Amino acid sequence: MIPAQRVPLRDWILLPGLSLLTIALVLGSTESIARRIFRGSTTRAIDCMVLNDASTGVRAIPNSVCSEKLAEDRLPIEYRFNSCGHRAGMECGPKPPGSYRVVMAGSSFAMGLEAAREKTFAATLPAELSRQTGREIDLYNEAMESGFPHSVDLRFDEVLAAGPNLILWILTPFDIKKVSSVLPDQATSRGSFLARNWSRIKVAYSTESIPDASHELWQRVADAFGDTRTAFMLRHFLFQSQTQYVKSYLIGGDDESGFLRAEPSKLWQDRMQQFDGYAADIERRATAAGVPLVAVMLPNRAQAAMISMGEWPAGFDPYKLDAEVRSVIVSHGETYIDILPDLRDVPNPEQGYFAVDGHPNARGHAMFSALLARELTGGVVPALRVEAQLKTAQEPAR
Repeated sequence: MIPAQRVPLRDWILLPGLSLLTIALVLGSTESIARRIFRGSTTRAIDCMVLNDASTGVRAIPNSVCSEKLAEDRLPIEYRFNSCGHRAGMECGPKPPGSYRVVMAGSSFAMGLEAAREKTFAATLPAELSRQTGREIDLYNEAMESGFPHSVDLRFDEVLAAGPNLILWILTPFDIKKVSSVLPDQATSRGSFLARNWSRIKVAYSTESIPDASHELWQRVADAFGDTRTAFMLRHFLFQSQTQYVKSYLIGGDDESGFLRAEPSKLWQDRMQQFDGYAADIERRATAAGVPLVAVMLPNRAQAAMISMGEWPAGFDPYKLDAEVRSVIVSHGETYIDILPDLRDVPNPEQGYFAVDGHPNARGHAMFSALLARELTGGVVPALRVEAQLKTAQEPAR
């Protein structure tokens, strides 16, 4: 019998080492490629904003200009704010003589975050309304990043000061999630993985069982990988699939996707109760000023995909939050328009959003502009009915 040859000790060290080195090289190369393809800017829209005033919420610095390039977009976006701190595409002040002014409130979707201003529905909607009604429609956009319901309530006097004939309040599921927030969340540390986690890992291994500590270490490694451009690239391409995106979104926690459940949790019930309070105050002040208010909910990417698919897992309902928001708005005597059913006829509406970032892209803004124009001219706002084009241009605005 030929005796088995023993593997030299150095091979037990070299072979695993070479394997780890190969993995590191592959991951490093992949990360380098991902950073080249999905390169974002270090400047952002919030560089032009005041982020520490809880009395107003986030607001833009008057006459400021900032730019931002989203990792999923090809070109940088410019954010130009007027002397009142609004991304309105015009100077603040009285409306043009004879025009019907819509003042829009809301958060990042309405502000047009991650989209060129001329491509946003804030820019294209008034032209479409003018074309359909035969009236000169002027839209002044006061929406702001982080302009959630509490912030809209805080700054509602500014909305009224713009001289609206109609207030258009744009809502999204994220507005309900962050209903009471007025300032952005604190930024997390951006140090290295070891710098951010070493002390907690040491504590875990000294105070917990080896399996529990190892599980925590693995979770931290997974979280760290999730922050890489490689993970970003994988999500971007995976989320191009409608079904895979919806499946991935629905396994998220209640804080993120709970609004899609047919039976909302107490967390989301509490958020709706808070929304009811802010909506009641906003609508009371609009009524006192004699200005009609119209609210609408724009879906997030997962919600739009589910509606377009026409099916979803048991226990979920993409229309649930929309119905609850409608109930709140109508209960206080104002008008609600519903664009969600219209999405059933739009193929792959989720392609109108950036796959990972989640904000509408140019295609999404065009989609929302068309849907909003259809609903606003459908009769719920008498002054914007298509029949209004039969009226003379000199008729006083309501």
